[in-house]
Amino acid sequence: HLQIGNLQINEKDDKLKAEANDDKAAQSLLNKLIRSNLVNTTNQVEVLQRDPNSPLYSVKSFEELRLKPQLLQGVYAMGFNRPSKIQETALPMMLAEPPQNLIAQSQSGTGKTAAFVLAMLSHVDPENKWPQCLCVSPTYELALQTGKVIEQMGKFYPEVQLVYAIRGNKLERGTRLQEQIVIGTPGTVLDWCQKLKFIDPKKIKVFVLDEADVMIATQGHQDQSIRIQRMLPKTCQMLLFSATFEDTVWNFAKRIVPEPNIIKLKREEETLDTIKQYYVICNSKEEKFQALCNIYGAITIAQAMIFCHTRKTAGWLAGELSREGHRVALLSGEMQVEQRAAVIERFRDGKEKVLVTTNVCARGIDVEQVSVVINFDLPVDKDGNPDNETYLHRIGRTGRFGKRGLAINMVDSRFSMNILNRIQEHFSKFNHYFSKKKKYLMSWIELYQQQRLR
Repeated sequence: HLQIGNLQINEKDDKLKAEANDDKAAQSLLNKLIRSNLVNTTNQVEVLQRDPNSPLYSVKSFEELRLKPQLLQGVYAMGFNRPSKIQETALPMMLAEPPQNLIAQSQSGTGKTAAFVLAMLSHVDPENKWPQCLCVSPTYELALQTGKVIEQMGKFYPEVQLVYAIRGNKLERGTRLQEQIVIGTPGTVLDWCQKLKFIDPKKIKVFVLDEADVMIATQGHQDQSIRIQRMLPKTCQMLLFSATFEDTVWNFAKRIVPEPNIIKLKREEETLDTIKQYYVICNSKEEKFQALCNIYGAITIAQAMIFCHTRKTAGWLAGELSREGHRVALLSGEMQVEQRAAVIERFRDGKEKVLVTTNVCARGIDVEQVSVVINFDLPVDKDGNPDNETYLHRIGRTGRFGKRGLAINMVDSRFSMNILNRIQEHFSKFNHYFSKKKKYLMSWIELYQQQRLR
């Protein structure tokens, strides 16, 4: 009995882990799909050099990099006018002779994909018709996204060819690849190097491991990536990128990249200083919906995001709001990533003013116009404790770039009031305006509306 119980618990844990890992990969792909331009960041770049005595170069223009003319043409055709924060420092290191290894931490939208693509295209010798650069991504879809960047940047450099080492791309046994750049997922790349011998790993000059934090979260990928790296020559340039750097990612990075330079782009500080926070007491889900309808006229002056705990609640709420005649977008976990991207694009373009979503779907999504966040359900972790970090990320969206924002929290039980009190204790920055009369809350929203219209 005990064994069966443990087995069921383990299976449940494995399932939860798998879902979380799928979500990480999906979130990364979603961010790539919805980014129409680079994030305008003022964040500081931290650099730790392998040799602290060597000069640290950074560039303010792509011309300073002395790129091949056809690559410079490709860069400008993609709409890059000058290097992003991370490109200013990373590109001189990646293009240096002799090659330098690099571990870089940066979030989505900072230009890191374009940076390592430029490095790969720069190191290729087009006269040699064999694989020289290898890029490994955690999923098929992410590999295709990186491939698109290679195709766009290499548009005026047709001598350099690309091949995808991904599921479904079946090649005849005995094939010797003539393409200089291979991009793929770890399992297929390992097969092509080891079992099928399509690639001679000893001829690889540049090895890129992208999305390392997603990679190590996927079973088998970590081991496969290490096995690929061990086949490569000592002279091969190793480049590893990750959005986050927990200890597990850091330990993995050190195994993959010997003697690295390290670049970190500090995260934008999320602050509650410019955000007004309120809460409204209700007795049920239906009463929360009624309160939301009363608030609705005020929140549609800007764009709003409404967070629910489950897909079921999000679906119900979006349906009820639609029945009341409101234009609402729903972001739901069962949607394909491309469908989610389309919903976010519509919201970003202002076609819908309100986005109803679960926490999982909206992680990492930035829409600058959002100035109101409503927690229809307060964020809790799997054990039912307050999830302070998620609370900060949710309402932090409204106060970006020094803008004023508004957060409204719906409370419908002693349990949720307790959660809110504990969140309040954690941040110690709650506004203590509260009344059982919805009118009192409304007056504060009206005041907020007047301030915004001034």
